[in-house]
Amino acid sequence: MTDTYEVVVVGGGAAGLSAALVLGRARRRTLVVDAGEPRNAPSAHMQGFLSRDGMPPAEFLAVGREEIARYGVELVRDRAVDAAGGHPDGFTVSLAGGRTVRARHLVVATGLKDELPPVPGVAERFGRDVLHCPYCHGWEVRDRAFGVLATTPMSVHQALMVTQWSKDVTLFLHQVEEAELSDDDLRRLAAAGVRVVPGEVAGLCVEHDRLTGVRLRDGSVHDREALFVAPRPVPRNDLLTALGAELKQTPFGSYPVIDERGLTTVPGLWAAGNASGFAEQVVNAASRGYRAGAAINGELLFTDLDAAARG
Repeated sequence: MTDTYEVVVVGGGAAGLSAALVLGRARRRTLVVDAGEPRNAPSAHMQGFLSRDGMPPAEFLAVGREEIARYGVELVRDRAVDAAGGHPDGFTVSLAGGRTVRARHLVVATGLKDELPPVPGVAERFGRDVLHCPYCHGWEVRDRAFGVLATTPMSVHQALMVTQWSKDVTLFLHQVEEAELSDDDLRRLAAAGVRVVPGEVAGLCVEHDRLTGVRLRDGSVHDREALFVAPRPVPRNDLLTALGAELKQTPFGSYPVIDERGLTTVPGLWAAGNASGFAEQVVNAASRGYRAGAAINGELLFTDLDAAARG
């Protein structure tokens, strides 16, 4: 079965739903394809979104789905497995369930997934007392005993940042050698009062469903109540690659080259949210989606007006 839409949005997170809301209100026939894999699913609450601070992510998405439905936007729970361009009516998108849809414009808002360090206990506690973003979770664990798990020398930056929320911070070098830290790193760590502990981390200590410590390979245990880690971001850019969008390499993965509205190097192909960049928090992702949705409506409007004028 093939259906034709003016816009298909792949990704039902903050960016995708925001784009769909704008397009629905602009009376555009729009479909959202939602695989149901939001990046912030491990978190009980989201913070820093004005008027939505503390709302559970699942509740936020449920409200968004209700809002787009008011304007006739369709949503299908499925996964986009392939896409092709160059068709007279734009793009075709193949879904895992066997359906094929077509769209004049395509928004990729598939986000990214966090690849966690392979330390026992980290994945199980992630989003609770194993955290990655102090702006997202720092207030909730403020003034507790923090640990920071180093995965690269850049983890020094994370250790310094979290001192805004606690003055009891220990940087566990893990698989980073102390010699890899610069003189500036060491001076700043000392000035911030961050303790530096060499040695590989073997696992976490948990009692009564709470993090209580970090255990090193040598058997020593350091009491900690929250552990900050730096996951490796893996962008979900398969559709962008399949459609020939130009990607740029960054320290945080490959992301599409886009203009200020979110348009990629392929006409009619847009990227929003964490599919367009690593540092898009929920509020930023929603903004990106809104901007893309408004720009797409304008593109469709003037394309059709110009065609009518030529006719």
